[in-house]
Amino acid sequence: MAQTQAKVLTVSDGVMARTRDDVSGRALVEFLQTSGFDVQEHRVCSDGIEAVAQALKEMADKFSGVIVTTGGTGFAPRDVTPEATLTVLERHAPGLAEAMRAVNPLGRLSRGIAGIVQNAVIINTPGSPAGCVEQLASIIDVLPHAVSLLNQIPTEH
Repeated sequence: MAQTQAKVLTVSDGVMARTRDDVSGRALVEFLQTSGFDVQEHRVCSDGIEAVAQALKEMADKFSGVIVTTGGTGFAPRDVTPEATLTVLERHAPGLAEAMRAVNPLGRLSRGIAGIVQNAVIINTPGSPAGCVEQLASIIDVLPHAVSLLNQIPTEH
């Protein structure tokens, strides 16, 4: 069976300005790779609805796989990744976001969402290196199956 493809989007004004290191983005790439995913792209964009929505649209275009964002899911004024994601989603996948939030008490502070755009599943994770990996780890086992179902690839279930 082919590896499930993945892309990572780091949402951070600080990383864009090169005043902050992209520890979370690299942690997600490494975790996805060690979990058997084929990471096709790792991109950075600034916070803001337009910037995030544009990056997600570009990343999802003609892509079949998982797009994981890190950053912008908290309570700070510039934390608008969920709102940007909502502008591009075609369908929601609330069970994924609910499972991610349930993994840790601090998960209740994450406003991240999950859903489908074209042939891709988009997952919002927090900007903390530990938090983004921990939340993604809580659903990593079902993502290949979700992508197969989305793309009408026969599955055993």
